[in-house]
Amino acid sequence: MYSATEKLQKFFNLESERGYDNRAVVGGLDKILPSWEKEALTDGLSPSIIQTISAKLNVYNELSLEGRASTIQEILTMLSETDLSPTGESQTPAEALVSPSQPSQVKPAQEEITVRAKPARSASLSKPHSQGPAVGLNAPLTVLSGIGKRHAQTFQKLGVNTLADLMYYFPRRYDDYSQLKPINRLNYGEEVTVIATVHSASTRKTRGGKLQITEVTVTDGTGFLRLNWFNQPWLEPRLKPGTEIVLSGKIDMYLGRLIINNPEWEPLEQQHLHTNRIVPVYPLTARITQRWLRRIMFQTIPFWASRIKDFLPESIRTEARLMDIKTALKEIHFPESHDNLHDAQTRLAFDEIFLLQLGVLKQKYMYHAEEAKIYQISQEWLAQQIAQLPFELTTAQQRVLTEVREDLASGHPMNRLLQGDVGSGKTVIAAIAVAIVAQAGDQAAIMAPTSILAEQHYRSMLRLLTGHTETGEQLLAPEEIRLLVGDTSSSDKEEIRSGLKEGTIKVVVGTHALIEAPIEFQHLHLAVIDEQHRFGVTQRAKLRDKGQNPHILVMTATPIPRSLALTLYGDLDVSVMDEMPAGRLPIETHVLHPKERERGYQVVRSQIRAGHQAFMIYPLVENNEDDDSERKAAVDEHKRLQKEVFPDLNLGLLHGRLKPDEKESVMVDFRDGKYQILVSTSVVEVGVDIPNATVMLIEGANRFGLAQLHQFRGRVGRGEDHSYCLLIPETEDALENERLRVMTETNDGFILAERDLEQRGPGQFLGTQQSGFSELKMASLSNIKLIEIARNQAKKLFEKDPYLTEPEHQDLSRMVQRFWKGGSGDVS
Repeated sequence: MYSATEKLQKFFNLESERGYDNRAVVGGLDKILPSWEKEALTDGLSPSIIQTISAKLNVYNELSLEGRASTIQEILTMLSETDLSPTGESQTPAEALVSPSQPSQVKPAQEEITVRAKPARSASLSKPHSQGPAVGLNAPLTVLSGIGKRHAQTFQKLGVNTLADLMYYFPRRYDDYSQLKPINRLNYGEEVTVIATVHSASTRKTRGGKLQITEVTVTDGTGFLRLNWFNQPWLEPRLKPGTEIVLSGKIDMYLGRLIINNPEWEPLEQQHLHTNRIVPVYPLTARITQRWLRRIMFQTIPFWASRIKDFLPESIRTEARLMDIKTALKEIHFPESHDNLHDAQTRLAFDEIFLLQLGVLKQKYMYHAEEAKIYQISQEWLAQQIAQLPFELTTAQQRVLTEVREDLASGHPMNRLLQGDVGSGKTVIAAIAVAIVAQAGDQAAIMAPTSILAEQHYRSMLRLLTGHTETGEQLLAPEEIRLLVGDTSSSDKEEIRSGLKEGTIKVVVGTHALIEAPIEFQHLHLAVIDEQHRFGVTQRAKLRDKGQNPHILVMTATPIPRSLALTLYGDLDVSVMDEMPAGRLPIETHVLHPKERERGYQVVRSQIRAGHQAFMIYPLVENNEDDDSERKAAVDEHKRLQKEVFPDLNLGLLHGRLKPDEKESVMVDFRDGKYQILVSTSVVEVGVDIPNATVMLIEGANRFGLAQLHQFRGRVGRGEDHSYCLLIPETEDALENERLRVMTETNDGFILAERDLEQRGPGQFLGTQQSGFSELKMASLSNIKLIEIARNQAKKLFEKDPYLTEPEHQDLSRMVQRFWKGGSGDVS
C-alpha cells in the first residue's frame, strides 16, 4: 500500500505532466481531500500540515498555471522537510535562510539548508526513522516532480546536478513571440504569434512513404493560414476543428501561400510557455527537449528564486542601479519584457565581474602587504648603465623604467605586467631591472616558454650586462650569467645548480627547468617571466617560491585590451609600451584574394633573391577527408610548395605535432639560414628573433583573430629592411575581407586587440584559459562600462572591509570563496 504522501506525490506527478490543467483527478485535485485527510492522519502526519495542504488544494482551481506550479512545489517541499516521529507527531524545522550555492556555472553563493527530508517509510510507525538527507538548493534534481534518475543523469552532461545548477542554467538565446498579428497582416520571413481556430486537420504520406505530413488550416476571421508538421501524426486528433490555439513560428511560403512549418502551439486556455511571449531557448543534450525543459524551469524557478538571499549589499545594488537577485533569476528565464530581460542580464553579469574584481583586488592587497628587499640606486649609476646601450631609450621605455625602479625601492614585492608590441623594447627594461638587483649582489631569474626564446634572452643579457662603463667597471662577468634549458649538458646543469645555490651565478635564463626541484637559489629577489600567459598558475607560483617574496616582472607581446587588463590582470600593476624605437619601419600589409596567391609567391621569391627569408603560415597541420578542400594545411602545402612552386629552395616545416626538440631544431636551422622559407602553423606565433625574415604570408587568414595575425606579423620587420605581411583569406567573402582590411590600416596592436575583442569576444584571448576563477557565463569582457562600474564598487567595498569580515558581508564572503573555487596562487 502507498502512504498518503506517496499517493499525493503520484497525483502531483500526473498533474505536472498534464501542464497543471487540474485534471489529474476527475473533477479537480480538491476532490481527493476527504479520503486523503483520513489517510494522512492515520499515517501520523500532523493536523497542522494536513490543514495547510488542504487549504492550498481547496483554492487550486482558482490559480493561474504559474500559481498551481508554485503551490505543488510548496507542498512537495513541505512534505520533504517533514520528519515523522515515532510518536506520530511530525516535526517541521523552521525554514532556514537560503542563498544560492556555487554550482558548475557562475552564480551567487548559498548557505546549505539544514533541514531533514522525509525518511523512507518503514513497516511500522513504532520504529524509529533515520534522518534523511539535507534538502534545499543543494538538493539533487530528483526532488523535482517529473525528473527521475534517468533525466538527472542526462542533466549531468550539461553540468546540472542540483536545483541551484538548474536555476543558473541560462537560456542561450530568446525568441520573441510576444507580438500578436492577425493573419491578413502576416508577411514572409516574420516570426510571429497568432491566435486562431482550427478549421481542418489531416495527415498524409509523401510519395516515398517515409514522410508523414500533418496539415492544419487555421483561421482568425481575417484569413486562413496553413500549418505543417512532419512525422508527428499524433497531432491530428489533438487539433480538432473548432479548437482555439496560440501558435508561434516563422512565416514561410509554398506555391504562393503563406505557411508555418513546425510551429510551436498551445491550447488557448493554457499559460503560454512556448508562444505569445519572449521564449527562452536553452542549450540541450540528447533526450531533453525545449518544451519539456521549459516546463521544468517554469515549475522550479518561481518557487526557488523567491527563497534566495541576495548576497550583494543593498547599498551597492542601489548605487549601481541593479535588479534584486530574486527578480533577476525569474526574468532571465521567463522575461516579461525586453527591458526586464536587459536588467536581469545586467545584474547577473555585474555579479560575475564584481566577484572577479574582489578576488583580484584581494590578491593584489595581500601580495603588496608582504615585505620585499629594497633596491635603491643613484641617478648617476642608472645613467652609466643606460649610456652603455647601443640606442636611446624611447619615452615609453623611460616612463616604464621609472615605474619599475619605484617598485624595486618600495619595500613591497613588485607585481607588474609589462605589455607592448614585438620590438617595443621590453627586454631592455627587464635587463636594467636585473642589473639593479645584481649590483646589490643578489640573484635574478628569467623564464621563457621555449628553449630558443630563452637562448635569445640569454644572448641579450650577455650583450647588455657584461659591458664596461666609462670608468672601466663591469657589472657582471659572462660566467655570472648562465643558460639552463632542457638540452643543457648534465655537467653544465650540475655546475649551474651549484652556482645558484652558492650565489656565484647572479642571473639564470631558462625554461620551465628553472622551477624543477633540484634548483635552489641563495638569494633570488627578481623573477622575470616572458610571454607569461604561456605558463600556468602553478608554474609561476613555483618560480616565486624559489625566493623570499621576490619582485615579479611579467612581460607579454600580446596587446591586452583595457577591459581584460581590468579583469584578468586586475591584481597586477600594468605598464604599457606604446611606442616603437626610432628607425623601426612599419610592416607593409596587404589583403590578397585567393586568386591572387601567385602574386604573394612572387613577393616571397623576390625577397629571397635579395638574400632574405620568409614565413608561410597555415591554419591546419594536415587535411583529412572530412575537411573542406578550401582549408589549406601545412604538411600538404609544404610538399606542394617544395615540389611545384619553390623546387630550387629549402623549405622547413614546423607544426604542433612535432616533439619539442624537433621544433627547436627546425627553428634553429631557420635562424641559421638552412631554410629560406619556413612553412608553419600557429606555433610560430611566439618565437625567436629572425632579423633576416622580411615576408609573412598567411593562408586562411580569416580563421585567425586580429590580435593573433598581429603576432604573426611581428615575426618580420625585426631588421633594417622593408618587410611585408600578406593575408590570403579562404574565400572572396566581403565581410571577412573587410575585417582583415583593418590590418592594413594600422600597425598598432592595441587598436587591433580592441577590434578583435569586439568582433570575436574574449574566448581564449591569450591562447590559454586563465585559472583561478569560474568561467564567465553572462558577463561580456568587452562591456567596459559595466566592468568599470563593478571595479569601482569592488574597490570602494574593499577599502572599507578588505577581508569581508563585517557581519553584513558574510554572505558575500562565502560567495567570493565559492566563485574562486578556493583557488590559490597567481591569477594572471
